[in-house]
Amino acid sequence: MGQDRFKILLLDSGKEWGGGTNSMLELLKRIDRDKFEISCCFYNDYARDNGETIGQILNSLNVPVFFIPQAKQPTWAKISKEVLRTLFFFSSNLRQKAIYAVDKIWRINPNIRKIHSLLELGQFDILYMNNQPSSNVEGYYSTDGLPTQIVQHCRIEPVLSRDVVRIVNKFCHSIISVSQGVQEQLLRRGVRKELCFTVFNGIDINQPLPDGKNIRETLGTTEETFIFGSIGSLINRKAHQFTLLALDKFNRTFPEAKWKMVFVGEGPNLRKLIQQASTLNILDKVVFTGFQHNALEYLAAFDTFILGSKSEGLPRVVLESMLLKTPVIGSNVTGTAELVKNTETGMLFEYGDIEMLFNHMKTLYLNEHLRNEIALQANSVVRERFAIEKYVSGVETVLSSVNKQQG
Repeated sequence: MGQDRFKILLLDSGKEWGGGTNSMLELLKRIDRDKFEISCCFYNDYARDNGETIGQILNSLNVPVFFIPQAKQPTWAKISKEVLRTLFFFSSNLRQKAIYAVDKIWRINPNIRKIHSLLELGQFDILYMNNQPSSNVEGYYSTDGLPTQIVQHCRIEPVLSRDVVRIVNKFCHSIISVSQGVQEQLLRRGVRKELCFTVFNGIDINQPLPDGKNIRETLGTTEETFIFGSIGSLINRKAHQFTLLALDKFNRTFPEAKWKMVFVGEGPNLRKLIQQASTLNILDKVVFTGFQHNALEYLAAFDTFILGSKSEGLPRVVLESMLLKTPVIGSNVTGTAELVKNTETGMLFEYGDIEMLFNHMKTLYLNEHLRNEIALQANSVVRERFAIEKYVSGVETVLSSVNKQQG
């Protein structure tokens, strides 16, 4: 105990529960506690839709957690940014730099000082950051003058400015990408190659799997009902509006078909999506369940799972669909495209292409043999390549490569 272990402070600056949160928790459940001593630092004690907070979960895992309360943006900062947006209307680059300068005064610098103090007092070997680099700028600066080294886990396709790339190249020891596509984005933006490692997300392939029968009964469907489904936050990035438009076309093409579309999840776009479904006259066939603890049961009940996102990292929900033998229709974006090979392990469509999405819906609805073939191939891939043990081992290997502080 103690001296031989790496002391790690995990920093998460996020505001809401997402797939990256789940992946982080799966890591914390399984990481070798004899080798890694982990504490967490969060900006927000955010909660699942059932009210369970991240702090409660971490306490149940016996992981110490610190919270850095975030100040509300002062009036002077808000006014200053509006003025700067007007002054630098001709240059997005200058606008971004000017707004960053304001944010640095009231938000970033105080966070740097607080994180620095935690690192110094705890004598941490590693600052392990759980968001993309642009969300962790203060974390990078907080290690200045300390022997603490930085490992960044990039869980989604990153948004990188030149300044952020410069910061990463200066301070980072290693940056973990959840998919090859995420790593390619980092390299394309100028992150040094020797910093980059890909560790694919993983899931527990040995967990008990539901059959979905109870959910189908709850939804009032019969064996003949074809269920399209989606699981995830009802936010712009998930692009559920395109799914509804494709379903409208499906409904008009197959007016006698028995089908339902089930959206599992909460989010700010709920009212807008209900209104859209009503306008399209398909609301009677669309179900919004809200947050569900038993999301896997819903996934098992679907005949086809749809993920039309604008961006992803390596979506766990697609891995779960593959494990449950539920065929996936996914947008051709980073991460998803590494899991879904068209007509082999799923169906791919170009983001926002409603006609292509509709055609894939139609194909899987009409072709049970293809659905079964896709399901079997996808299940084989996830079992061979994406077991949770490989994910944990990969992260442990990167963390172990850090030079521990001396003295």
